[in-house]
Amino acid sequence: MKSYAAEFVGTFWLVLGGCGSAVLAAAFPALGIGLLGVSLAFGLTVLTMAFAIGHISGCHLNPAVSIGLWAGGRFDAGKLLPYIVAQVLGAIAAAAVLYLIASGKTGFDVTAGFASNGYGEHSPGGYTLLAAALCEVVMTAMFLIVILGATDKRAPAGLAPIAIGLCLTLIHLISIPVTNTSVNPARSTGVALFAGGWAIEQLWLFWIAPIAGAVLGALIYRFIGSEKA
Repeated sequence: MKSYAAEFVGTFWLVLGGCGSAVLAAAFPALGIGLLGVSLAFGLTVLTMAFAIGHISGCHLNPAVSIGLWAGGRFDAGKLLPYIVAQVLGAIAAAAVLYLIASGKTGFDVTAGFASNGYGEHSPGGYTLLAAALCEVVMTAMFLIVILGATDKRAPAGLAPIAIGLCLTLIHLISIPVTNTSVNPARSTGVALFAGGWAIEQLWLFWIAPIAGAVLGALIYRFIGSEKA
């Protein structure tokens, strides 16, 4: 139960820190942190939680990561469902707190997006469904390759949180214009439930594409990272 609770807390922090930076700080007139700041915020949530709870739950914070680690032979299938439930509940709780904070400002409109992920007219840059799907698959695949590589017993000890946090930052720097960056079904679900409408209608993509990408990345690392010749 402690590992499930850790995943709840960690995912709560990821969504509150990452999506909170987008909803609250990036929108602040003149002094907003912009795309760079939001990208750093997401990376920092993972970096800080990896050090805080990595030794408790592994700090997945992401259903796609849990499934990818299972596909990579690093995670017990019996723990998948409880981990995913804990992650989604943590994301929803964070979105609820963020909603309560954001709604304290006059003129706040949750239907404007609320850091939700989207494609087509709801993509920040107007990217198509195909472009969004490809982006999410590739970014999540690379994320899993970095996670599996950085946590490999042959990798430098103690540095995995830094590599993983910086990888997530880079992923956001690349893909925020395309989908607002998901690579995490729990993160997408939490805010979509509050945004409603189109965010829920398009949510399916941000479950399917990250999970497909995670499995792909795990299979790639199992090949390139194998100690067998």
